[in-house]
Amino acid sequence: MSLVSFVKIRKNSRDSIKQAILESLKLIDYRFQKQSKNVVIKPNMCYYWDYSTGQTTDPKFVAALIDLIRERISTDTNISIVESDASAMTCKYAFKMLGYEKLAQDYNVKLINLSEDKNGIIEVMAGGEAFRLKVPQTIQNADLKINIPKIKYTMENIKITCALKNIFGCNPYPKKFRYHPKLEQAIVAINKAMKFDLCLIDGIIVSGIQPRKLGLVMASKDPVAIDVAAAEVAGVNPRTIRYIQLASREGLGNTEFIPKGEPLDYFKDRYPKKNLKGKMMSKVYSLAVNTGLGKRLGLE
Repeated sequence: MSLVSFVKIRKNSRDSIKQAILESLKLIDYRFQKQSKNVVIKPNMCYYWDYSTGQTTDPKFVAALIDLIRERISTDTNISIVESDASAMTCKYAFKMLGYEKLAQDYNVKLINLSEDKNGIIEVMAGGEAFRLKVPQTIQNADLKINIPKIKYTMENIKITCALKNIFGCNPYPKKFRYHPKLEQAIVAINKAMKFDLCLIDGIIVSGIQPRKLGLVMASKDPVAIDVAAAEVAGVNPRTIRYIQLASREGLGNTEFIPKGEPLDYFKDRYPKKNLKGKMMSKVYSLAVNTGLGKRLGLE
């Protein structure tokens, strides 16, 4: 079983967030290594919705993590924030609109569009399907790769997205809708091709059926375990999420976890669950994506 931590953020300030991240890492016995010279951070940038919607990673969370990395590793650590172009999102606009361009200037970190990065090719099998994937050089050369996803409801067949799905965004191919017919296998394949070292969930604001302040930080070295825990927080049975189960079968992590810190139920009780209206909206979302309408509406 893998460790997953649950920590409450006391105040919505950078220092308080940094303290919560540090506590979450201590609970899973994680320590930054001094030899980590090149660090990659992958936030969640979903279309152009800012952090207040609960759909994208809060720049304050990333800023707090950068402070911690430079305190614990070195002030000279080379840090890159990465994302790729998507069907309805261009990185250069997302970086600016979501606050990351200013963050990069203030903290002297790089913004890398993985769709413009040099890459190598790797062939991966997942769920009996073969994938030929581009792996960006920035990710290949990183000593430490940190995944900062959000917990979100999504299309009906996927149900919820978090750590594993966030790495799907590292695929540099912009027209990601081409993977939707085999999305579960593609998510697992991309996580096999680009394994990250640490997952930190930004649960300051969560989306659910509507945005709500939750004040949660979660941490784990296991992307499967943290996704199982995130599903439970959101009130979704992880056994019904096929890509999580497939990821476990293919060796990416454990579906059993040991919770550390605040009780999981504290956050589960406060998470904005889906009601009948939310389930209907999920079906509409799924229909839009599967018919190609989602591309025109900016859902992909």
